[in-house]
Amino acid sequence: MARTGANKARHQHLDPVSRLKNNDVFISPCSRKQDRLAVTTINTTLFKTLLNFAHELAEQSGPVVLKHFRKRIAVENKQKDGGGFDPVTDADRGAEKAIARLLRQRYPEHGLIGEEYGNHQHDAPLRWVIDPIDGTRSYITGSPLWGTLIGLMQGDTPLLGLMDQPHTGERFWSDRTTAYWRDANGKVTRLKTRTCPSIQEAVLTTTHPDLLTKSELKAFMRVKDKARMTRYGGDCYLYAQLASGWIDIVMEAGLKSYDIVALIPIVERAGGRITTWDGRPAINGGQILATGDPDLHEKVLAMLQAKAERSHP
Repeated sequence: MARTGANKARHQHLDPVSRLKNNDVFISPCSRKQDRLAVTTINTTLFKTLLNFAHELAEQSGPVVLKHFRKRIAVENKQKDGGGFDPVTDADRGAEKAIARLLRQRYPEHGLIGEEYGNHQHDAPLRWVIDPIDGTRSYITGSPLWGTLIGLMQGDTPLLGLMDQPHTGERFWSDRTTAYWRDANGKVTRLKTRTCPSIQEAVLTTTHPDLLTKSELKAFMRVKDKARMTRYGGDCYLYAQLASGWIDIVMEAGLKSYDIVALIPIVERAGGRITTWDGRPAINGGQILATGDPDLHEKVLAMLQAKAERSHP
């Protein structure tokens, strides 16, 4: 990719041994799972190193994904029982392999949760959560509304997130306090969600209503009926639009952790809020609600909860 040279300076890293010697991170020596998750300190230097590494992972996966985009490629259906269409391609698998290979070389003690090849050291203190192509349906139909998701978790906390769109040359990511967008020309802009005081003024989005169950679709339609406008399509790109202040509500369902972990820090550090439909943390996926305005989030949650309470006396 053209950005590789420009990003060379960002890719400097510390090896795992030197990080421990410098007291950047402390991991309890106890082998029990709860103690293995007890990472107590990640200082500024280590955080920057890990963020740079996330960018490096994107640089590794980008060429693999671009190689097949808008070219004829075999598509398999992961739903073997005929229960739907969940496409996967060699681009998905190749990109995840490229990420996993570099991760094993650089940080063998870190865990990896990936869509295509499952979990590796899932109880490690630091775990990378990867979706090589979020939006494979868009990818195989030539639409650019897809991205590579790279997230890092410390225990149950998303530390940082990155969404790369190598076809458009865009990248969205977060540090500890701020979310950013880099455009195709290399210009970096801080992301900020927009204020939206009411559902009646909101732009509502979802990837597609066909992906919702009957009960989920009813809940979505209740919000849709009050929203100013509704748009469909986008997968991970919807959350980037939300963080950029272009839309106000994203409602999705059936998500996995690798679909959402990388997007949580981007949305939150741009000023938004993201939870499940009943207000719980979003790290495990499921029914996801993201809003640019935290006050609007409470209003949508209240609408969903009021209906749920009436349905289950």
